[in-house]
Amino acid sequence: MFKVLVKRIHPDAVMPSYAHEGDAGVDLYSVEDLTLQSGERKLVPTGIQLSFPRGYEAQVRPKSGLALKQGLSVLNTPGTVDHGYRGEVGVIVVNLGHEQVEIKKGTKVAQMIFNKIEEAEFEEAQDLDETRRGEGGFGSTGI
Repeated sequence: MFKVLVKRIHPDAVMPSYAHEGDAGVDLYSVEDLTLQSGERKLVPTGIQLSFPRGYEAQVRPKSGLALKQGLSVLNTPGTVDHGYRGEVGVIVVNLGHEQVEIKKGTKVAQMIFNKIEEAEFEEAQDLDETRRGEGGFGSTGI
């Protein structure tokens, strides 16, 4: 377990917490009332800033209930919050449903999961090893 420092930068900001023991993600909450028309996207402010150790990332992901019931999803999913970022955590939401969606202040808008990250070392190469797949991609194995 590691420590995440949370700074509330809005008086209505809700501290992230796990709803149930053993949950993977914590909920993120809106600090503003917003309306999204069908097909519209907006940045939802959470009113929090984070600090967590190097070697970790925070991923912002959609909530399944909002996706199923209202057609609300998170763009750029999963959105990555890097360990060195100190700005406000925002959630880019999109209304994929046919009806207008109201997001009220204090509403759960997404979930955030922390992952351990391995840093890669890059080395330029003239040739790469051969594989059975080769350069096949973008549907090369069929639908």
